[in-house]
Amino acid sequence: MTDTTTDAPAAHAPAPPSWRSALQKAGLVYLLSRLCVAVGAAIVAAELKADENKRIADFPFAKWADPHYSNKAIPGNALRPILDVLTSWDGIWYLRIVRDGYPTSVRPNVTYFVPDARAAFFPTYPMLVRVVDRVLPGGDTVAALAVNFVLGAVAIWLIGLLARELFDVDVAQKTMILVALFPGSFVLSFAYTEALLLTVSAACMWFLLKRNWWLAGLFAAIGTATRPNGIALVAACAVASFFAIRERRDWMSLAAPVLSPLGFVGFMWFLGNHTGERGVWFRVQTEAWGEGTSFGLTAIRRTWEAFTSPLTSPTNTITALSVLTLVLLFWFLKQHRLPWFMVAYCAVIVLLMVMPETVTARPRFVFTAFPLFISAGAWFARDKRDWWPYVLSACAAGLVGLTGLYGVYGAIP
Repeated sequence: MTDTTTDAPAAHAPAPPSWRSALQKAGLVYLLSRLCVAVGAAIVAAELKADENKRIADFPFAKWADPHYSNKAIPGNALRPILDVLTSWDGIWYLRIVRDGYPTSVRPNVTYFVPDARAAFFPTYPMLVRVVDRVLPGGDTVAALAVNFVLGAVAIWLIGLLARELFDVDVAQKTMILVALFPGSFVLSFAYTEALLLTVSAACMWFLLKRNWWLAGLFAAIGTATRPNGIALVAACAVASFFAIRERRDWMSLAAPVLSPLGFVGFMWFLGNHTGERGVWFRVQTEAWGEGTSFGLTAIRRTWEAFTSPLTSPTNTITALSVLTLVLLFWFLKQHRLPWFMVAYCAVIVLLMVMPETVTARPRFVFTAFPLFISAGAWFARDKRDWWPYVLSACAAGLVGLTGLYGVYGAIP
């Protein structure tokens, strides 16, 4: 008599998902994640409604709000406060570029209290918002949020393609869901530039995998004109080219690293000519935004203070959680390796994140190191499937909480 008991686990193992099924599930989770962000933003609206005698200017986020709105009384519905949260902080500066362009001169000793400080922000996202605003009704605020909603979906799809190419559909599904729900994904609903950076970075890496060097370099150039940490794409292209030349003598691969920094160089050239001052971007970063270099000491100090004086500073708590998350993500990377050009990209992203003296480790910066989430998806798909429901619950709660924290308490995103 044949013993078939050993076959029982295999018979009950879940069938691998199809790519279409994976996309459908990831799409539903993405919509759910945007609802989580809306709930978090609604916390601000609830706080506003709690005291009808207050004005918008009484709340921590008000100094970053639209000046035509911040001095008015509390509105009668929650829509305006929610939109104000989603376009606060950096978002209002990008909207000022959409409306007014870049300053033609930057005053000496510039501070972030004056409009000249918008010279510190990169041009690709506001340019795209301005184009969409011309065809989409509702104004530039609606255009800015709509652009990021679409870009967020495209970025998740592209990251899923990368995960499927490197591993399989099951890993791709978990990666897409993890990216959609990770607390740092709140920026996909804010008027921030991370959605655009993720999209062009994932596209660049797809073309690096496929050895389409010209398109990889083109998307990298867009990325270096999108955010300062987009410069990590130069490292990705350089490393990919190095291995292509060493292994296959593919000298055409040099096209990618040659094209990749042109976005950053072009923006510096434009801003210098537009304002009549070379290197003005670096001056604004230093004078208006206080960006110096701490060589990681700020991140270490804030993380230490989060443990020695717990719950006294939301900024310290967020920094500590970001650092611990990075440690965990790099452990996932050790378990499930990625191509070296992806590792180089993540390394530069992390280096640029911890180096500044002011704004250091943040969930949205961790989020831009998205290849690490592919390794995490592989770990949860292959090593610890039973942990998956708890991870999803924690991410969803973190997404709501982080959005509300930035709105109500004014922690720096």
